[in-house]
Amino acid sequence: ARYFDGATFIHFLLGPATVSLAVPLYRNLDHIRRMGWALPVALILGASLAVASAWMLGTWLSLSPVSLHSLLPKSVTTPIAMGVAASLGGSPSLAAGLVLVTGVLGCLFAPLTYRLMKIRDPAVQGFALGVAAHGFGTAKAFEISPLAGAFASLGLGLTGLLTAMALPWLARWIGL
Repeated sequence: ARYFDGATFIHFLLGPATVSLAVPLYRNLDHIRRMGWALPVALILGASLAVASAWMLGTWLSLSPVSLHSLLPKSVTTPIAMGVAASLGGSPSLAAGLVLVTGVLGCLFAPLTYRLMKIRDPAVQGFALGVAAHGFGTAKAFEISPLAGAFASLGLGLTGLLTAMALPWLARWIGL
């Protein structure tokens, strides 16, 4: 409730922002279809790696359970991360801060990573940014090209959906 009290104006703009992300997706629907099974595989691997790396980092740093549960959803957009963190017993406000740090780091390191790995396809660059660095990564992807932005939007949305559905279930299943 406190989040929405402070974010009323941003929440109002969420509808137009969502539509503005959907337009490039619609324009590139044929390209998305041609990617076939590569996108679902990349989505599952990317979202899983995001959670696994958070868990390994948190374990290595001996984080408290609250901090660890707040870190796990770091690679999804803030409202989803806050809800997932709360459902895991984490701190929504800490999760929001960790999401921001993840987005900034993702945007900073993406260009270097693409050069080192020789990734030149804007669709691949965009999808990776959307999966790993959520909204910040999507904004960065639109700087690359409209195609990269469209794929980042897709990665952002699907990662949020997958994480929101699977992470609480997985955490309960493995006893986190």
